[in-house]
Amino acid sequence: MPVVLDPDAAAVYKAFQEAGRPAYESLTAPEARDYYRAARIVSNPEPPALESSKALAIPAPHGAIPARIYTPKPLRRTNGLAPCLVFFHGGGWVIGDLDTHEVVCQKLAHEGELIVISVDYRLAPEHRFPAAVDDAVTATKWVAANAGDLGIDASRLIVGGDSAGGNLAAVVALTARDGGPKLAAQLLVYPATDFSRKHPSHREPETSILLTHSVIGWFGDHYLGDADNSDWRASPARAKSFAGLPPAYVLTAGADPLRDEGDEYAKFLKDAGVPVTYRHFPGQFHGFFTMGKLLNQANVAVTEISAWLKTLG
Repeated sequence: MPVVLDPDAAAVYKAFQEAGRPAYESLTAPEARDYYRAARIVSNPEPPALESSKALAIPAPHGAIPARIYTPKPLRRTNGLAPCLVFFHGGGWVIGDLDTHEVVCQKLAHEGELIVISVDYRLAPEHRFPAAVDDAVTATKWVAANAGDLGIDASRLIVGGDSAGGNLAAVVALTARDGGPKLAAQLLVYPATDFSRKHPSHREPETSILLTHSVIGWFGDHYLGDADNSDWRASPARAKSFAGLPPAYVLTAGADPLRDEGDEYAKFLKDAGVPVTYRHFPGQFHGFFTMGKLLNQANVAVTEISAWLKTLG
């Protein structure tokens, strides 16, 4: 069935086209980051009022990984400790930062009534694969090891992210299954799971919206370079086993080149006995999750995910 955009998504797509924004693949990585960062001003919804938002510096072999910890006013504490979502932003491993995903992290903290720690992992092409993976794993382990000092219940630690961040969350979940820390769940918002690009959604003209087929190649070239794209740390769908992974929430969008690989990954998890909550937004495009000012389905997604986070305890 052909993809039909929701009216608001079609209007946003038309506005982007009429704005004459240059394609990311025609820019340098720093220029693309500036364009992506500027777009948040018109697309991000109003942030909720939080108890606090603080900078963190997570120790790593190469120095410090910048992060932010968001603490909401309503917070689900048990014995003084709260659940925590460690979040990795999207942006093709090349663009995106703490600012581009600040509001969506704040909304998840507020509506989910939990602490959210957003991680500013190293970006390509300055830092190619597996630098982002290393940072995501290091940050998650550090949060687990310092949970008590952060007011976090280590038994209620969740990893999540959108797009490239969903990829990193899936890889962290696989890594943690085999070497710790024990995770309570994984949140995968239109995740990139397979660099083979063999799925039909990578060839359908109607999925080449904002995240176009050509820019996916640009992101991949910057991130992987000469690395093996079948390495499960790049393509988690290539992992040998999905058994024993934590419960997952997998979200996909209809007009998204990554739609089919996200759908397939949810099936892999289910087939391995992993509890999966699957949500599909047929009339939305890749990237809609952070655009709550323009797309109400983004706010619906945050609310539904927050409700799922609460079911975890």
